[in-house]
Amino acid sequence: MFTPQTYSMALFLMTLSMLCWGSWANTQKITGSRWPFELYYFDYTLGLLLCAVLFGLTLGQIDPSSPDSFLLNLRVASPRSLWLAFAGGAVFSVGNILIVAAISVAGMAVAFPIGAGLALVLGAVLNYIVSPAGNPVLIFSGIGLVCIAIVLDALAYKGISRGGGSSRKGILLSVIGGIGAGLFYPLVAKSLAGPGHLQPYTVNVVFSLGALASGLPMVYILLRHPISGQPRTWKDYKTGTWKVHAWGFAGGLIWGVGTIANFVASYVPMIGPATSFSMGEGNTMISALWGVFVWKEFRGAGSRVRIYLTLMFLCFALGLTSIALAPIIR
Repeated sequence: MFTPQTYSMALFLMTLSMLCWGSWANTQKITGSRWPFELYYFDYTLGLLLCAVLFGLTLGQIDPSSPDSFLLNLRVASPRSLWLAFAGGAVFSVGNILIVAAISVAGMAVAFPIGAGLALVLGAVLNYIVSPAGNPVLIFSGIGLVCIAIVLDALAYKGISRGGGSSRKGILLSVIGGIGAGLFYPLVAKSLAGPGHLQPYTVNVVFSLGALASGLPMVYILLRHPISGQPRTWKDYKTGTWKVHAWGFAGGLIWGVGTIANFVASYVPMIGPATSFSMGEGNTMISALWGVFVWKEFRGAGSRVRIYLTLMFLCFALGLTSIALAPIIR
């Protein structure tokens, strides 16, 4: 299987992960109000699974005779490791669909900095406990700066929200989704270590199956009891054009590329899950950039809101720099 041999390559993979994780939600924004986010998410999970299988059968099978090859690893993996990876995907999917719901209510510039930012804080701390690697001072200093950025983003959003109920709903969904999205990675980290452990490409496929398994009932529940609008059924899925289905599928593929890049980088001993996950969760800044400068989600904001946003981006940038330096400064 392919794994990076240098820190520069591992850093490239973590940066790729950050870009993909911060950009996939543009596909949901493109479909907008024309397509329910619940049905979008079903296409998204299918794209994620296809991406995982493709990487497993290609980069994961570079040397089919190697014990670390995708198919051989899948055959000899311990049930414990398989269940941990599956559970990681299931937990992730519950949190992620709530973040998608938050995007539909509050936009990318709010849902990601709050939801994914909280996931970064929670996931990084738990990952470091599971597999300590990197300079803890730099890692946790970076996490502290991200916490400040989350608060600043929430303040900025409250400053432009025209409806108190909408403001509270968007922030609440982001927080709950962020907790779910932050709990999944320690399960993945555990499946990558110990007897009968999985390699990254195997984890990715089993993880994606778990995401689909929990995503289906979550989609059904939210269709019947929607965050907003009228209840829907699975029959509504057939009414979608090929374009809206393609955008959901593309969203899953983009997130899937970022995911395998992150899992592979975390497999490098000097990197570890805490650093890899924290760098990937820099998607919070990428998505905020999309929301502010492309989707104009803060159009017409006052000077106080603009100050909050500027400080938010500064804190995110400094926090991510601190985390990126953690593996190489002892």
